[in-house]
Order: sequence, then structure tokens, then C-alpha cells
Amino acid sequence: MRRVTLFINGTSRNGKVVAVYGSLADLLSVASAKLGIKAASIFNSKGGLIDDLALIRDDDVIYVSEGDTFVAPFRDPEAPHFNAHTDWLTLNVGGRCFTTTRSTLVKEPESMLAHMFGDKDVWGNRQDDCGAYLIDRSPDYFEPILNYLRHGQLIVNDGINLRGVLEEARFFGIERLAEQLEAVIRNSQPADDHSPISRKEFVRFLLATPTKSELRCQGLNFSGTDLSRLDLRYINFKMANLSHCNLTHANLCGTNLERADLSNANLDGANLQGVKMLCTNAEGSSLKGCNFEDPAGLKANLEGANLKGVDMEGSQMTGINLRVATLKNAKLKNCNLRGATLAGTDLENCDLSGCDLQEANLRGSNVKGAIFEEMLTPLHMSQSVR
Repeated sequence: MRRVTLFINGTSRNGKVVAVYGSLADLLSVASAKLGIKAASIFNSKGGLIDDLALIRDDDVIYVSEGDTFVAPFRDPEAPHFNAHTDWLTLNVGGRCFTTTRSTLVKEPESMLAHMFGDKDVWGNRQDDCGAYLIDRSPDYFEPILNYLRHGQLIVNDGINLRGVLEEARFFGIERLAEQLEAVIRNSQPADDHSPISRKEFVRFLLATPTKSELRCQGLNFSGTDLSRLDLRYINFKMANLSHCNLTHANLCGTNLERADLSNANLDGANLQGVKMLCTNAEGSSLKGCNFEDPAGLKANLEGANLKGVDMEGSQMTGINLRVATLKNAKLKNCNLRGATLAGTDLENCDLSGCDLQEANLRGSNVKGAIFEEMLTPLHMSQSVR
């Protein structure tokens, strides 16, 4: 229900607050009864003729005539300001008028509105030509605040930005309303969806992506997802969660797995030619029979990777970069590590039996407790200094 304040055309005294309902004829009938005139036309505060009730908003000020044209309200400069000594006030907020009571505006005693209108004209509030108090704020955001002061309920029409209403509530110092708005905004935010992406969803993404386009999966969650036997070449999985994933026989050629979480994943038989796994966490994962060797000469880079306890038995790793990687307790039986960079690598208790370490760089590596049985080529003393 909307309510408006009615004045006789050309005056700003003895206004009547009425409810708006029915048709325009119904409003004219009510105006005639309330103002004691034969109402024929109604105007808004700027003199615009109103011919449809849909043009009237809650708390509008309406001027009623008996058929004559609009006359701006006359104000005697010697007379007291409109409503200065009554409980009814009209506020001009950003060009839109709201009629309310002084008691409504002081509902929140610590608010700016209470300080402005608690004591009559203590702030010297400026008024427009119609006697409405001027407030330079957004009327759309002010309306829910005024309604809250009227009935204590937060009601915001569709299309009104809650954050805008919140800023107005803070501006006017209405703390309880601001807290309510903060809670509503917080609860209206969509919950962060951290659920893993399924194989079906990911395959749909793959099929929708042109072959030459880079598919960026940085930071996404694939934990526990079955990605086995998929063509994942050159996809950016940087910092993605691939823990417990099934990546058996997947093609990961040139894939970026930098700082990704591959802990306890299964990559048996995967193609890892030229893969980028800098600082990747692959602790406890299985990489048996993987191929890291690129015939074109692009070397796989696992520098600084956490490979504690991994099983890489039988993998082809010619020229691989494992510099300062951690391979403690790893199984590298029968691996081809010819020309590999293992400088500074932690190989403590690592099983390297049957490996080919010809021309591998082991300088500064930790080989405490490592097993070097059945080596295919002799390990030269200059290759290891620890």
C-alpha cells in the first residue's frame, strides 16, 4: 500500500495523508472529501500532471486542483517553516519527496537522522521552495531505510542493490540495520564450491575446447577424479589439486603441473614427455613405467619436486631434471636415468638397483642408505660427493 500527502493546488498547508488504492477516480474522490474541494486534476511536486496511478510512489507529495493549471505553493517568508512545529515532515532526498513523521526519523536515537530532526531545526536544515528538507542522498537507497524506521522490518524491492542500502545505513549511523544488511549480503553470496570436477564434466570441457586453444585448469580441484587414458597434452594444471587421481596411461606431454598436488595419485604408464613439475607434491604417488623421455630433446623438469616414497620402477627418464628434488624412500628400480640431473637430490634410502646412471650428475646428492645393486653401468666416483 502506498500513501501520499495531498495539498490544495498552490498551498503547502493543511496537508492530508491518504492511502492510494483503486483508480485515479478513487483518489480524486478521496481528495475531494479530505480537502473539501471538487478535485479534478492532480500534480506532482514539480508541476507534472498525473494521469496514471502507476506514476505515484509511496510518500509522494500531490497537489490537487479543481481543473486549473498547476500553481507552485506559496510560502510567506515571515511565516514559520512548513512543518517546523508539527510532527509531519517532508524530506526531499535526491529530488524525490518522502513524507513521514518526526517520531519515525528519531527511532534510532544515535543516528544522524535523529540528530537532524530530534530538536526542531537544531541543525539549521535547508528546505526547498515547498518546505521539504533537503538531503543529498540516493532516494532509491533511502526508501528501505525510511521503511525500516517506520516498522522495524528490512524490506528491499527487487532491483535495489543491497550494498547501496548498506552504505546509506552506515552513512546515517543506523547500526542495527547495517548489521542486518551485512548478514543478508553475506548469506546471499553463493557458497564456494570446492567439490572436485568429475570426469564427465572435464571431458565436456575438453570436447568444447579447440585443439589449438590452451585449456587453463590452474588451481582447480580434481581430487580423486578418474582422468585415465585422456589426452591432457599441454594443459595448464599449475597449483591444481590432483591428489588421489587416476591418471594411468594419460597423455601428459608438455603439461604444466608446477606446484600441483599429485600426492597418492596413480600415473602408471603415463606419457610425461617434457612435463613441467617444478616443486610439485607427488608424495606417495605411483609412476611405474612412465615415459619422461622426449625424442625431440625436450627434457622433463621435476626440479624441487617432492617425490618421497614414489614408485617409479621401470620409467624412462633420460636427461630428466631432478635437481634438489626429494626422492627419499623412493623406488627407482630399473629406471633409465642416463644423463639425468640429480645434483643436490635427496636419494636417502632410495632403491636405485638396476638403474642406468651413465653420465648422470649426482654432485651434492644425498645417497645415504641408497641401494645401487645390479647397476647397468658403473657409477663414477666424481658423480657423487656425499
